[in-house]
Amino acid sequence: MIDYNKSPLRVISFNDQSIASFISDSDSNTDQKTIESFGLEWNAFNSFDDSELENIGNEYFDIINETHINASSNVLDVGCGTGRWSRYIAGKVAHVEAIDPSDAVRNAVQFNSEIKNIRITQAGVDSIPFEDESFDLVFSLGVLHHIPDTQKAMLNCVEKVKKGGHFLVYLYYDLDNRGFLFKALFRFSNLFRRGICKLPFGLKKAVCNTIAFLVYLPLARTGTAFKRLLPRSTFYEKIPLFYYHNKSFHIMKNDALDRFGTPLEQRFTKHEIQEMMTRCGLSEIVFSTKTPYWHAVGKRV
Repeated sequence: MIDYNKSPLRVISFNDQSIASFISDSDSNTDQKTIESFGLEWNAFNSFDDSELENIGNEYFDIINETHINASSNVLDVGCGTGRWSRYIAGKVAHVEAIDPSDAVRNAVQFNSEIKNIRITQAGVDSIPFEDESFDLVFSLGVLHHIPDTQKAMLNCVEKVKKGGHFLVYLYYDLDNRGFLFKALFRFSNLFRRGICKLPFGLKKAVCNTIAFLVYLPLARTGTAFKRLLPRSTFYEKIPLFYYHNKSFHIMKNDALDRFGTPLEQRFTKHEIQEMMTRCGLSEIVFSTKTPYWHAVGKRV
């Protein structure tokens, strides 16, 4: 466990546990509506099946190996939500510090209550309560594109990486490897997102569940059917939402809410992400060639 480099501003008591909180009004690189939205989202989706979590985790961490982490590594999970990726990686490292600015920290404590090498802390990218160069690996998956200044947030994360350590990031892609039709369908769906994200949470969740049932599920299962019928072909991989062909409906509902219910969303091309990582002092940057796009790892020099 790594010591905090400052005293918490308050302590949250939950299920006989104490969660140190470093959130303050001086945290400027935030969008409060988005933070509140995620707090409600992770309250609604507060647990995941371990076998499915392992399968999805393997997709996000496919470019992480023994050169990045080992049994003595200290790891920081920035924007942990329920702490699902902390849970995924905990058995492979010595200790995981998991931080999130929202009320999801309560769900993260509950979801990971039996895992002793994870500590949950309430903090955002402006208030990471650890000394610079403290961690062998810092990762932030599906988070920094929901922050107003993604570049600045990434720099704050990378500062916590030891020299020679690594930073793993997943940012929503700008469809830069997709064709015209795919992009057109996405732009059309984004019109709905702008309205749905403003709804009261209960109604928002109901609408997103409906989208998951009427859109995600049929397209995903269509992809599954084509994959089984034509195993030597790969055209089915271009079907929108094919990524979910082997995912549960629970995951589809969660991701539909994440996609359509979040007030602030930004997207980046592979080239833009590469440039941001380079400006943060990362080298040997490797992008995964597989979904979800784009996730990449870089080494701090």
